[in-house]
Amino acid sequence: MPYCKSVGIHGHVDKTLSYILDPDKTEELKYTTSINCMTEAELAYQQMKAVYEQYSRRSYDAPQSKSGKSAVKAIHYIISFADSENVTPELAHKIAKTLVRKNFGDDAQAVIATHTNTDHVHCHILVNSCSLSGKRFYDNKKSLRIVRENTNGICRALGVTPALNFENKGRSITHYEWECKKNGVSWKEHIRQSIDSLIPAVSSFDELLSELERRGFTVKREKYIYVKAPGQQRSVSLWKLGEDYTEESLNSRILWRIVVGDYALNAMKNDPDIYKQLAVINQDGITSIGDLEGRISKLTADYKALQEQLSKKLLMQEDDGEMSSEILALKNSLVEKKKKIAMYTDIRKTYYDISRGDYISKLVEEEKMRREQEKNKKTQKTKKKKGSR
Repeated sequence: MPYCKSVGIHGHVDKTLSYILDPDKTEELKYTTSINCMTEAELAYQQMKAVYEQYSRRSYDAPQSKSGKSAVKAIHYIISFADSENVTPELAHKIAKTLVRKNFGDDAQAVIATHTNTDHVHCHILVNSCSLSGKRFYDNKKSLRIVRENTNGICRALGVTPALNFENKGRSITHYEWECKKNGVSWKEHIRQSIDSLIPAVSSFDELLSELERRGFTVKREKYIYVKAPGQQRSVSLWKLGEDYTEESLNSRILWRIVVGDYALNAMKNDPDIYKQLAVINQDGITSIGDLEGRISKLTADYKALQEQLSKKLLMQEDDGEMSSEILALKNSLVEKKKKIAMYTDIRKTYYDISRGDYISKLVEEEKMRREQEKNKKTQKTKKKKGSR
């Protein structure tokens, strides 16, 4: 469950960069990434300064005003993960990188660092308040809410429990409601558990509401959806149950369940590439994208070296069995290395697709198209049956 907060940097951006890029906190900068700037504190500062001063017409070096009216030069986000989630530094870093791409776009200047020096993994993201195209980023309640919602969406997609109380325009549940939820005694928790139990069995939001009604719940479909459990005196709107239970979130949860559930079964039969990739990652012990890039480079170099050996052997080939067996062994090695390079390259492409957020969108769109095609086929079959009567 990630906790996300932001700090507007009005003064010394260089000090923040030096802090988040501390080698002692990032395993010698292993978990650091930069977008549209260098991953070195001083160079990143100079590059961000050039962009900021070009568009804002203000000095990046100016100290913070004592009046508190200084402009925000950069925004510092901190995302912390609960110990119970067992989020690895690699996964936390992936979430942070995906968030920057999704929330700020490809022309933002950002430095991302995942710190592993504390009991819980946490990520630091420093975003220049001006993008390469001159777009301004703001640090306020609305912008933080959007960042939190996007963080939750990415966490859901990557199998990490989202925060429970940071969406719906910043609304948080009360301490009393939190205690009731923890002990499982509140009406709201009863409704939540009933909805959670139905998510795997329904294919749409309307079907979910209908199933609740079949179980004796009262559902009011007005501007907001209100639900009342059997025996409960007052209805409660879905948005008051928390960000996982808004109409938008429930639609996403249902669709995502379909994508990773029903779609996954189809993918196993028709397009098992992603499962092959996961198997290769586990089998070969690939630990990071850097590790993968290194393996691709080494395999490519080995492949070229084997090609040269094979060319020499073919030129020197004689009519003896030993030379023929050597050539056959080289050819087999070339085929195996070519397959491995292709697989590693596919894994790399999938990784970057996921980091950009395109992969999930692609799955969702494919699922929508598949369901639409099935619906059209059923409609056509029904028409044919009617026409044949």
